[in-house]
Amino acid sequence: MLMSTEAVETALTKIASPAEFQRSGHQAIFEAIRHLYDHGIPVDQVSVADRLEATDGLERIGGKDYLIDVGMAVPTPAHAAHYAEIVSRTALLRQLIDAGTAIVELGFDAPDDASEAIEQAERLLFDVTGRRISGAFQPLLPLLEEGFLRLEELAERQEHVTGVATGFHKLDSLLSGFQKGNLIIIGARPSVGKTALALNMAVNAALLGNPVAIFSLEMSSDELVQRVICSEGRINLQHLRTGHLKDTDWTSINSALSRLSKCDIQVDDTPATTILEIRTKARRLLKDRPGGMIIVDYLQLMQPTTRRVENRQAEVAEISRGLKILAKELEVPIVCLSQLSRGVESRGGRPRLSDLRESGAIEQDADVVIFIHRDVYGRSEDDDGGEDRKYPPLGEAELIVAKNRNGPTDTVHVAYIPENTKFVDLARDPR
Repeated sequence: MLMSTEAVETALTKIASPAEFQRSGHQAIFEAIRHLYDHGIPVDQVSVADRLEATDGLERIGGKDYLIDVGMAVPTPAHAAHYAEIVSRTALLRQLIDAGTAIVELGFDAPDDASEAIEQAERLLFDVTGRRISGAFQPLLPLLEEGFLRLEELAERQEHVTGVATGFHKLDSLLSGFQKGNLIIIGARPSVGKTALALNMAVNAALLGNPVAIFSLEMSSDELVQRVICSEGRINLQHLRTGHLKDTDWTSINSALSRLSKCDIQVDDTPATTILEIRTKARRLLKDRPGGMIIVDYLQLMQPTTRRVENRQAEVAEISRGLKILAKELEVPIVCLSQLSRGVESRGGRPRLSDLRESGAIEQDADVVIFIHRDVYGRSEDDDGGEDRKYPPLGEAELIVAKNRNGPTDTVHVAYIPENTKFVDLARDPR
């Protein structure tokens, strides 16, 4: 860096801060070089020495002689990128050692709340990975070539679904499936069918060979299993819960279990989980399972990673942003269920983006927002059936795609069988 401006530019793209150097003298030299470069001043041994002298740092590093020795230690600036990567990698390993030492101390301190200690440990590791420098610029030409190859592949396959299929044909046609790196929000008021729809999508995707991870913060794994069997076997949920089953029900259950045994679905029913916990578990789970999908039920039950958040809106914003970042990092779609505010019921009619509860950040972070709109209380029977009716007919539901970052929005009409907690495609389109 003391020998070439090009070397300075290369190093600054790979070394995030002076702290990545272990010796305090090298930290001071790097800070001086960065200051000179930021102010458009040529970087060489003379200008760096002047800057260090102006900040009373020259003598602390060993004077001008030490600067000369540092410059002479590098045979050529041509390998600046390689040397900078060594500095960055070594710094990351030191940070990992520091985090490991702190985690060991946490264990020896014997805290009363072990879960709080685990959360602190996860936060320390997350901070280490968070300090890594983001990727450098990529030239446009190879990106164009890669994009063209992708277009050729899509043209050859002639498929409408390029992501994870939900099993709802009109919805898949509209969205081309759930795309990797996307955050999909499914919103509705309580008892409208958020969990039912998410489980239907999970099973449909898994039957097509996609691994699915479900984080259920509200229902236990036993309750989820009951719902999945009920939905796939078309068994009355109340009969399943009470054990009042007919011989034909047992036949349907066995058939459903045979199909479900082929599904790679993993369930975690830990309550009040955090983004850090989901990130750790999901990375471990998906390590040997390329592709797939993550479902979180539901957003408002998650806890923030930090306890220093000012209010609930800020907490939800942190969680929402964390889910979007996680989707991009793992390169999978994350489907997160969300409650809607009571304004939907007081206003009547169809939900809208402003009804997302507790934070406008959910709307901002989501790539796709889907609302479930159906009649829960028999109100559709009082509608005149005209174009302005507030609710779809009983037995039907609307999946309102209110936001689609990369495509059109529309409403998909589906059938809903409440006793089976089952959403299915309508045989006809009511429009």
